[in-house]
Amino acid sequence: MNQIIIIFILLTILSCVLVYLIRCWVVKGQLLDHPNDRSMHSAPIPRGGGLAIVVIVLGTALVSANETDVSRRLIYIVCGSVVAWMGWWDDVKSLSPKIRFAVQGIIAVVSIIGMGYFKAVTIPMFGELQLGVFGIVITFLWIVGLTNAYNFMDGIDGIAGGVALAAGLGWMSLTYASGHWGNSFVFWIALSIAAGSLGFLGHNWSPAKIFMGDVASTFLGYSFAVLPLLSAEKGGDALMLGTLLLWSFIMDAGLTFLHRLFKGEKIFSAHRSHLFQRLVIGGYKHSTVSSLYILLTLFAGFLSYVWARGHQIAAPFIFLGLPLIWIFLSRHASKLKNVD
Repeated sequence: MNQIIIIFILLTILSCVLVYLIRCWVVKGQLLDHPNDRSMHSAPIPRGGGLAIVVIVLGTALVSANETDVSRRLIYIVCGSVVAWMGWWDDVKSLSPKIRFAVQGIIAVVSIIGMGYFKAVTIPMFGELQLGVFGIVITFLWIVGLTNAYNFMDGIDGIAGGVALAAGLGWMSLTYASGHWGNSFVFWIALSIAAGSLGFLGHNWSPAKIFMGDVASTFLGYSFAVLPLLSAEKGGDALMLGTLLLWSFIMDAGLTFLHRLFKGEKIFSAHRSHLFQRLVIGGYKHSTVSSLYILLTLFAGFLSYVWARGHQIAAPFIFLGLPLIWIFLSRHASKLKNVD
């Protein structure tokens, strides 16, 4: 345990220093995020600070890789690097959605070939549902969808980094509880995500001095999408746990997407329809809303840990409790001032 704490602290410090150096670099290069119709900030802010998280995670992946299961680890490192590079290019030059989705689709196919796919999903209170061949399609949509959903949710100070910290800690606890953390690629990836995100938050917490950028938001989305595939099991628990740990982002991005689709809106155009955006527009501070999402993620992490340990008491809280929390928050946001 002492070794884990020391490594976590060192990676956090390294991330904080790297973000500072990146801040100095991008300010000189005028790599700024200018406000638009979707933005929740009013002045240009440097972006690309999440590059530090990418460096920390991929560096840890290279160092922690051992002789077992080399192919899946190599695929993660290569595919994660491509996702991050494409995100960085989008931060600097801007890419068309067609190119982004095409490359992400290729990444998803390569990941499925190398890491496998979800063959089942366990639904709390109901049991395991076999997916059959549809598992391939679901895994493809899961990887592409979560990669973009995480990017969409990076909209206010501290929210993307904070949720990454909480979800990373969640994956660490699940892997550590299994007793195989020492040789677990998933554990060290989760630890590096959590530590890298904590160091980044030193610069991104409200008021943010630098933004994460697509370089890290898409990379984190991809990483959280494939962590269940990299884990020991391909059964229903893996997909359920991966969904549970990011439930707040998945609910917000997914329901907002469906709502705008049914209303006939241009789903890829700039908007401020997400729950976190409506809460900020309604008067809540960035730090308050980001803290809420972090707490929701930590609560889901606690439920996932209890459920993974075989305690079925967590099932009704997962299946019924979390949706009820979301309904309450959505109704509350709709009653706030300045919210349509």
